[in-house]
Amino acid sequence: QVQFVESGGGLVQPGGSLRLSCAASGSIFSIHAMGWYRQAPGMQRELVAVVTSGGMTNYADSVKGRFTISRDNAKNTVYLQMNSLKPEDTAVYYCNVSPSAYITTWGQGTQVTVSS
Repeated sequence: QVQFVESGGGLVQPGGSLRLSCAASGSIFSIHAMGWYRQAPGMQRELVAVVTSGGMTNYADSVKGRFTISRDNAKNTVYLQMNSLKPEDTAVYYCNVSPSAYITTWGQGTQVTVSS
């Protein structure tokens, strides 16, 4: 069972940028789709971005045009570049396989807070 460790979160002002990283404990080469999820206080966890092994990407409407997901199979790492951040992007961000039906365990996540 591959496990994931997220990092790169922090406090940023509206309009700022952050780059999140997700390090896998094993190879992600054979994992078809990897996703970044987020959970805001009092809200359900939601999928915000997906990248397939072939490099195809898909985004939630709320982040489209602002976030970019990528994966480096050689480094067993998935990234989320977040630009033009808004207060509503505040959440704990997690990475894991996609779709979520295949997920058996979650990492600690990384906190992103967008505030002036």
